[in-house]
Amino acid sequence: MDLYRERLWATPWLFISTLLVIPAIMLVFAPINFSVGVVLAIVVYVAFAVFLVVTAPTIRVTEDELVAGSARIPLALVGAPTAYRGEEATQERGRRLDARAWLLIRGWIKPVVKVPVLDADDPAPYWLLSTRNPDQLVRVLGEARPVS
Repeated sequence: MDLYRERLWATPWLFISTLLVIPAIMLVFAPINFSVGVVLAIVVYVAFAVFLVVTAPTIRVTEDELVAGSARIPLALVGAPTAYRGEEATQERGRRLDARAWLLIRGWIKPVVKVPVLDADDPAPYWLLSTRNPDQLVRVLGEARPVS
């Protein structure tokens, strides 16, 4: 049973801004064959939109583990998480980022949650996860983690 579940969908502005691929492809192919240019432009845009939808990762917290995309970690190996918004989130994704950290970040989702990894054998000191609900994720992780 999921205690928390969030799909990191692309924002609508990303779908809108990628519409620019249509005139770009038409500009290249229209002089050769206008019909091919129109069809190719639409096919490429639809393929990109489908790609964004299909590859949107999920963050889940179950009773036993944290699942972020294809990675999983038992909650017994997770430290106290911290939520970051605004400039603090930008700093965590940039200047304060440890190169060894495991990342599931998306540029269109600004808030992040930093989840320390307590496993001494794990090379990643923490996970950094983009989330639209950082406070809720921190609360659920805090409640689900076993007390040491």
